[in-house]
Amino acid sequence: MSDDYNVENKGGASWHLPAIIVLGLIAIGGLAFGWNASSKLDSTQQAVTAQVNSFKQGVEQDMSSLKDRIAQDEKANTDLQGDLKVVTDKLKITQGQLKKARAEAAAAVQDTTQKLTALDTSVHTELATKAATDDLKNVDTKVVGVRTDLDSTREDLKMARSEMGTLIARNHDEIDQLRRLGERDYIEFTIAGKNKPQKVGNLTVELKGVNEKRGQFSVAMTAEDRRLEKKNRSMNEPIFFYLSGTKIPEELVINKVGKDTVSGYVSLPKANAQSQSSASSSGK
Repeated sequence: MSDDYNVENKGGASWHLPAIIVLGLIAIGGLAFGWNASSKLDSTQQAVTAQVNSFKQGVEQDMSSLKDRIAQDEKANTDLQGDLKVVTDKLKITQGQLKKARAEAAAAVQDTTQKLTALDTSVHTELATKAATDDLKNVDTKVVGVRTDLDSTREDLKMARSEMGTLIARNHDEIDQLRRLGERDYIEFTIAGKNKPQKVGNLTVELKGVNEKRGQFSVAMTAEDRRLEKKNRSMNEPIFFYLSGTKIPEELVINKVGKDTVSGYVSLPKANAQSQSSASSSGK
């Protein structure tokens, strides 16, 4: 019996050791796993804490910036309110000045209108009073002017006469004086260059030569298909010619000569125009 007990006792003790070893290993593995998990947890906690601190720091910086901006905005708002108050005060002053200026302008316009009305009435009254006197003075002035013109004309008409009794003008002013008499028509002309026929009234005049030193000239005149040449004629010496159906001669006068240039006028009696008109009517 004792031998069987010992054999059984030895057999039971043989499995205790492996079990203890396995349990030990399990315990060691559990400890290692726990330590590893604890390490990871610490690392994760540290990382989370760092992130939280960083986020907290960023939020604090943003809050600080926001506070600064709010302070700046409040200051700008305060400045704007002050400027607005100044502008409002000035605008009130400007509006008051504008109303005053408008009132003064209206008063000035009314005063000017009254003065103009009074002046207009006064002028009309003076004109009505002095009308007769002024008209008389104007008439006297015109009479004096006419007398002066007549006296001047009488003096100016002391010019040379041709053998036909016509007055000979020596320049443009004397030609105008003759025009005012109304007896003849005067056509002034200038011919520059020789052998260049030029139409003057009912004549064609052509310069043939000039002796500037002696004041002489030579011309050819054509009227009604008749050609007439005059050589070495003197200045202010009239050249007479008749047209068919007329009794009073026309005349050509040269009163200025230069190098291949002459100036003068053609004088046409107004009676000739009437005679030619009558002749043409009777011929029909």
